[in-house]
Amino acid sequence: MVQAEQVENNFSQEQLVRALLEKIDAYIEQFHGGSVQMVSLEGRILKVRLGGACLGCPLSPTTLHGWVAGTVHQFFPDLEVVDAGS
Repeated sequence: MVQAEQVENNFSQEQLVRALLEKIDAYIEQFHGGSVQMVSLEGRILKVRLGGACLGCPLSPTTLHGWVAGTVHQFFPDLEVVDAGS
């Protein structure tokens, strides 16, 4: 797998993070009926919003911190993923 550092010359970090979140979103939508959307990337803070079946789901914190933040940290360990709210 290509590391983010190797492709930064061609794409901004925001573009790379957005592309990763689109992949995560497709998985969440297909298998769980939910969604994740990038709200903003300001410095090291990535704000995301869960939607669809994730709204009101008691497992949404696990989705946010496990699936979303965990996957983002694999590629961008310096980013802090936070919930932007509904």
